[in-house]
Amino acid sequence: MRRSRRVASHGGVNHERWVISYADFVTLLFAFFVVMFATANADKGKARAVAEAVKAALDPKANPHSREIIKELLKKDKRITPETAKQTVAELTPSLNVLQKNLKDEIQRGEIELHLEPRGLTVSFKQAALFDSGNADIKESASTALAKVADAILKLPNQIRLEGHTDNVPIHNGKFRNNWELSSERSIAVLQFLTEKFEVPVRRLAVSGYADVAPVASNDTEEGRTRNRRVDVVILSTLASKWEPDKN
Repeated sequence: MRRSRRVASHGGVNHERWVISYADFVTLLFAFFVVMFATANADKGKARAVAEAVKAALDPKANPHSREIIKELLKKDKRITPETAKQTVAELTPSLNVLQKNLKDEIQRGEIELHLEPRGLTVSFKQAALFDSGNADIKESASTALAKVADAILKLPNQIRLEGHTDNVPIHNGKFRNNWELSSERSIAVLQFLTEKFEVPVRRLAVSGYADVAPVASNDTEEGRTRNRRVDVVILSTLASKWEPDKN
């Protein structure tokens, strides 16, 4: 299990040194997202052409949205080929359909979003569905939705990523020093819930905390900030699992 948490040091050391490391980290992270954005938007004509190439192989009756899904997969990740995009859709569409049905009420209330992405199926829990503001203790009311997700996870052999995210508003309470800690602790809380309540094997899980560096909406509006405060449960495709660091 990987935990994206900062470990504080104590003793006679220079506590200002972390500022340099943090600045380097933010710079590298910014560069990473610039590269990802550039590659995701490059050669759109090729992406469209490849998407057309797999149209004939798709069964619109089985999944009427599969063409659009594959087109998006090809745009977002250059490691995705027509064949692997087809495999991702075929592999995870059954789970997507089951979760859409089982989480219908939560989706209608705006508590959960489902996305089929290049790396797999993402179940995105809004903060309000799992936690009180500024807190990392899972609410009792979240048990039902988490149980449905755990059931889907246990029916698959796939690796799972648990990713905590916040908006860009600094946290001000005595529990967490910053949004990095809050987002990490929330993903860890979901991991503990899944392993302790539903016996999801811990070796299949990895946790990360991203604070506000991976928003899905603008932080300039309350609606956008609400969408950004989330924990994503990502059921990785078989291919994406191979991209993960070896846990052995």
